[in-house]
Amino acid sequence: MSSGTTVRTARRRTLRVAAAALIAAAGLTLTACSGSDTADSKPAASAGSSSADSSTGAKGSDAKVDTKAGAADKAASSVRTETLVDGSTAKIYKLGDLHYRLKIVNDGDVLATFEANGRDAGLDANGMYVVLTAGGEVQSWMGGEHQGPGTFKLAGGWTAKVTKVGEAQYRAEIIGHGDVMGTMEANGHDAGLDANGVYIVLSAGGVISAHQ
Repeated sequence: MSSGTTVRTARRRTLRVAAAALIAAAGLTLTACSGSDTADSKPAASAGSSSADSSTGAKGSDAKVDTKAGAADKAASSVRTETLVDGSTAKIYKLGDLHYRLKIVNDGDVLATFEANGRDAGLDANGMYVVLTAGGEVQSWMGGEHQGPGTFKLAGGWTAKVTKVGEAQYRAEIIGHGDVMGTMEANGHDAGLDANGVYIVLSAGGVISAHQ
């Protein structure tokens, strides 16, 4: 994955796709950082890869679209479409309670498919960052990336301490007010997190970016 801010031509790029896990950590809460109701603070989270099906497809590449995902789409309800920051289209399907699928489409080509199944999911799409929450919300942005390992200031006042755990495996501790409020794990797959209105992606290559 590229960590630059320039997005390659959508019809030619091959996207690394991952579903990212969001697992509640007891005893800690994330501070609301936006205009949302501060009384509804979310639990701190540990985010990592999940077993949700995902697929990629790009014209001119050897990648193939998951046919099982296509069959499931027929049985799913198409909730809506949104335009992502790079001009491509996100098609969001509701598969069940807290279970959504997002397809990134450009000029009729499906470039990527990933799911949030009870947990937020994230994607570093060649410098465009996308978070799909377990509630079906989508956020995309470009820029603001940092290459780990290291300690970095993020949007919303958060600090991320990124460490390399192994090959294509990074961990980010999300710190607020001096305390570790959550942990993200990218183990061969990108991870995504909605930290009370601050959206964070950690790639399997150690790139972290956040958007508020």
